[in-house]
Amino acid sequence: MTVRPLSADELARLVEDLLKPTALIELAVLAGCLAAAWLLVRLLRGALPRPGSIWFGSGVVDGVLFPVLALLFALAGRWALIGVVPLAVFRIVLPILVSLVILRLTVRVLGSAFPTSHFMRVVERSVSWLAWIGVVLWITGVLPLLIDQLGDIRWKIGNTEVSLRHMLQGALTAVVVLILALWISSALEKKLLEGASDNLSIRKMAANSLRALLLFMGLMFALSAAGIDLTALGVLGGALGVGIGFGLQKLASNYVSGFVILAERSVRIGDMVKVDGFEGRITDISTRYTIIRALSGRESIVPNEMFITQRVENLSLADPNVVLSTTVQVAYGTDLDALLPRLAQAVAEVPRVLRDPGPSVHLSSFASDGLELTVYFWIADPHAGTGNVRSAVNLMLWRTLNSLAVEIPFPQRVLHVATPDRPLPGADGPGPAAA
Repeated sequence: MTVRPLSADELARLVEDLLKPTALIELAVLAGCLAAAWLLVRLLRGALPRPGSIWFGSGVVDGVLFPVLALLFALAGRWALIGVVPLAVFRIVLPILVSLVILRLTVRVLGSAFPTSHFMRVVERSVSWLAWIGVVLWITGVLPLLIDQLGDIRWKIGNTEVSLRHMLQGALTAVVVLILALWISSALEKKLLEGASDNLSIRKMAANSLRALLLFMGLMFALSAAGIDLTALGVLGGALGVGIGFGLQKLASNYVSGFVILAERSVRIGDMVKVDGFEGRITDISTRYTIIRALSGRESIVPNEMFITQRVENLSLADPNVVLSTTVQVAYGTDLDALLPRLAQAVAEVPRVLRDPGPSVHLSSFASDGLELTVYFWIADPHAGTGNVRSAVNLMLWRTLNSLAVEIPFPQRVLHVATPDRPLPGADGPGPAAA
């Protein structure tokens, strides 16, 4: 499909062709193309929606596949009508479908790669405006003329002569290539992480490395498309190395530490760790930072360098099981030989408490009010919370002691009251009452 600047007469002729009865034939063919694209997408997608899919989306027409198929069918319909009727509708529809493909691809890929980024929303709106402005310029024929004028604006970068047209083409190529790289890397990352269990960290490292490689290759391709000599990047690489050695050493250290952590598997996604006084479960390990989610729901973003240079407590490195404890007091004179096995058996019946290793009850101290017993029990899912299971164990202890008629002592104190004829022990005379 060739595009050239339209004169005023050609614009008037296009409007005249749109008003002819032959435009109805084009509209009928176009409707058939859209219906065929809708039906094919519906058959490929199936009965259930795929909200996370880039190709299909939540509905039939909000994915990337529908505008792509509609564009292909429209090109076929336009080819079939050449020489039969004067083309007017397809001359307007085809640029619109191209812009729709670009918009859907950009929105779907960026939304999948950066689901919570506000900056990506700005990029999506910018691409939308540029695409629709390009459609208007394309239809009116102004865009080719504007591109030719931009080609006359030139300047030199070293020994390379670069035009503004080449720079804009390179920027557009960079956007397209980077979007495709993000798309491919997201699809491969999803496949790598799907069904991962014990080797999740290794797969995460492979996914991060693959994404970095694809983005680097896309950037090199975009620079080459812009007409920039890649051999000139040697100077830039040397300057970048100096910058990393001084100002960017922390950033580089975090990136290197991220790959070291994923390779050594000293900490893994799902581990319960304590770093810099913050304790929680690792939910994600990226190339620069690690996200730790506390049991209270708070999240901490920890630079990867801290896992290499500081002391880290990993509660589930060798064993995911975690031991918890609670205390209770019973009255002096209680038959502990009979009571302790009963309490351990009762605690073992609490949900989430492991039977292997099973609970144990120990006489921890002789308190002032009674015998203090410490109950130890193990759980395998600390990320589900510890306060709830400790409360369940305390309730079970309470019910068991009540059913066995075992007394839970409370503090008792002796009160001495001073009188004029009998002062307090150790006092020289009458004094105030003391407890």
